[in-house]
Amino acid sequence: MRSALVPSISLLEAFEASARHLSFTRAADELSLTQSAVSRQVQTLEALLGVALFQRAGRRIRLTEVGTAYAREITTALARIRSASSRAMSFRPDQGSLQLAIPPTLASKWLLPRMGSFYVRHPGMLIHVHSRVGEVDFARSGLDAGICAGDDHWPGLVAHHMFKEHPVVIASPQLMSRQPLDHPSQLAQCTLLEAVLRPQAWKSWFVAHGLPLRGMRMGPSFEYTAHLIQAVVAGMGVGLVTKVLVEEELRTGTLVVPFDLAVPSRWNYWLVYPPDRANFPPLTAFREWVLDQAQGCESDAAS
Repeated sequence: MRSALVPSISLLEAFEASARHLSFTRAADELSLTQSAVSRQVQTLEALLGVALFQRAGRRIRLTEVGTAYAREITTALARIRSASSRAMSFRPDQGSLQLAIPPTLASKWLLPRMGSFYVRHPGMLIHVHSRVGEVDFARSGLDAGICAGDDHWPGLVAHHMFKEHPVVIASPQLMSRQPLDHPSQLAQCTLLEAVLRPQAWKSWFVAHGLPLRGMRMGPSFEYTAHLIQAVVAGMGVGLVTKVLVEEELRTGTLVVPFDLAVPSRWNYWLVYPPDRANFPPLTAFREWVLDQAQGCESDAAS
């Protein structure tokens, strides 16, 4: 009775692959077994359960009604076992992987250019980067941690402050040659480009520097900040973005900051994660590394 209730993993994998492919031959190729071995394992499973899982017609097979229901359950169960095993293996010293959520532009412009130093320090670990904008649903997504922009309110999560948002005005040298920007008031002559997620950014900047809002000439908006930056490089207008997102462009001279004037922002970047992931070795290693990287950004912003 016990063996029928708890079939071996090898029997279940043979059945699941056969059900997915509706072919013992293709299941055998996937599992690196012979076709006859897979067929025998499925027959053994059917004998243990006392029911037919497949209808056989020559070389063709199709699931019975009970086989269809069983396959649905077994597929989910095997996926959970593989996931649990992978997570358990991640607790081996200096090995494992981290599923990280991060806004796409911050990933491409700030995180990824620095990741080489992480892998030098932790060559056995993997950081899988998932693009996410806004808050992360850790319970449903299966993600381990996230780098998010927001205030200091992260209910139910552990949050580490990384660095403050430091918005700067950016323009291309070509645009500056046509429309010199020696004073903020000259922005009234420019097309102002904005990110969809920061619809009040320019308004806040104008108010902070005592400029009349009627002087704002708003241009197109962009869903991704990376697209906004590209539009500014192309000379379509002037942008207002977090300085860490244009480090490379400022270094190469593709973009310039005509006046690096401070502007208040309630947004900060945070490393956040559920409390039960706090001691997860890949997260522990990444947390130490990324907060060290972020400290350098705070120093640059303050200088």
